[in-house]
Amino acid sequence: MKQASMSSSPAAERPTGVRHWVVVFAAALAVITYMDRVSISFAAPAIRHDLRLTEVQMGWVFTAFGWAYALFEIPGGFLGDWMGPRRVLIRIVLWWSCFTAATGWAWSFVSLTATRFLFGAGEAGCFPNLAKAFTTWLPDTERERAQGILWFSARWGGALTPLLVAAIMGAIGWRHSFEIFGLVGVVWALLFFLWYRDNPLENPKLNAAERELLKHSSQMASGHGDVPWSRLVRSRQVWMLCAPYFCMNYGWYFYVTWLPSYLREARHLTINSSAWLSVLPLLCGGLGNPACVLLSRLVVRKTGNVAFSRRLMAYLGFAGASAFLAFSTLVHDPLLAMLAIGMASFSNDLVMPGAWAAVMDVGGKYAGTLSGTMNMCGNIGGALSPLAIGYMLSWTHNWNLTFYISAAVYSMGILFWALLDPVTPLDSRGSVSEAVM
Repeated sequence: MKQASMSSSPAAERPTGVRHWVVVFAAALAVITYMDRVSISFAAPAIRHDLRLTEVQMGWVFTAFGWAYALFEIPGGFLGDWMGPRRVLIRIVLWWSCFTAATGWAWSFVSLTATRFLFGAGEAGCFPNLAKAFTTWLPDTERERAQGILWFSARWGGALTPLLVAAIMGAIGWRHSFEIFGLVGVVWALLFFLWYRDNPLENPKLNAAERELLKHSSQMASGHGDVPWSRLVRSRQVWMLCAPYFCMNYGWYFYVTWLPSYLREARHLTINSSAWLSVLPLLCGGLGNPACVLLSRLVVRKTGNVAFSRRLMAYLGFAGASAFLAFSTLVHDPLLAMLAIGMASFSNDLVMPGAWAAVMDVGGKYAGTLSGTMNMCGNIGGALSPLAIGYMLSWTHNWNLTFYISAAVYSMGILFWALLDPVTPLDSRGSVSEAVM
C-alpha cells in the first residue's frame, strides 16, 4: 500500500506536457503577427504606384503603425495583468485582423495611414500578453527557451511572408492578399478561445505532477490593477530594459519596412529576386534566437551566472549587428551584401530571448505591464526608423547613410546592458534594483 501511494505522488509522477501548448499557440500567433506586419513592406512598391505615394508619404505609412503600436503597448500589457491574457488577446487579434484586411481597401494616403495606425493599435499588447501567459503557464526554468521559440517563429513567419505575398499578389493583387492574411488571425482567435484559460490549474488535463510544477507560477494569474507606476518610473532596471530595446528596434525595423525598396532601388533587383533575398534577414534572425538559448545554457552551465549570460549575449548581439550592418555598405555584390545584413539580423536576435526572459523575471506578476513598457520604447525606435529613413532618402538619396545611423544606434545598446540587472525582481525589497535614478 505504501509503495502504491508513493508511485501516485506528484514527486514520483512525470509531469504532463499540457503547458507546452501555450508555447504552440504563442508561436503560431507570432507567425501570424509578423506575416501581417511584414506583408506591407513587400507590397509597398505596388502600393506606392497605385496610390501615387512619395517616399516620405510611404515613410509616414510605415511609422503610423509603429507609433500606434508603441503608444498602446502599456495599456495592452496592463489590461493583460488586470483582466488576464485570454480576453485581451482574443480582442486584439480580432481587431488587428480586421484592419489587416482593411489595408487592401485603402484608396488614398490618408486612408492607408489611418488603417495602418489602427492596425498597430490592435497589435499592441500581443507580445506583452504572451509574456504574461508564459509567466503563469511556465516555470521560470522554461521561460527563456519559450521566448527563443516564440521569436524564432516570429522571424521565420516574417521571412516566409515575402514569398507568400509574391505568390498571392501575382495571382490576385496586393489588395486581396491582405484579406487572406486577416482571415488567418480570426481562425487563431477562435481556437485560442476554446483552449486557453488564464490560470493553468483550471485545465483538467494537467496531472498532479504538472500542477505541482506550476503551483508557484499560477499564483501570478489572478487579475490585479495595483501596478506600482511610480516604482516603475524610478527603477533603473526598467529604464535599462527599455533603452536597449529602443536601440534594437530602430535598426531592426529596416528589415520589415524599407528593405524590399532598398533591394530594388539601390541594388536594382527584380521583384522575384528581391522577394527571395528579403527572406534572409528574418531567416537569419530566427536562427539567432535558438542560438542565444543554446549559448546561454552553455555559459550558465560553466559559470552558474544567469545575469552574466544574458549580458554576454547582449554584448555579442549589439556589437555584431552594428559591425555587419556597416560592413554591408562596403560590399558591391547584392547577395554578399544581403548575407551581411542577414548576419546583422542574426546578431540582433541574440539579444531577444534574454531581454524577454529578463522582463518576465524582473516584472513578476507585473510582467504584462513591464513588457508592454519595454516593447513600447522599442517600438518608438521602430516608429522613428522608417520615418527617418524616408526623410534621409528624400534629402540625400544615400542608402549607406541610413545604415551608418542604424549601426551607431545599435552600438549604444551595449552601454545600456552593462548597467542592467537582468534577473532581480522589482518586488525584491531592499535590492539594488530599487535604487532611485
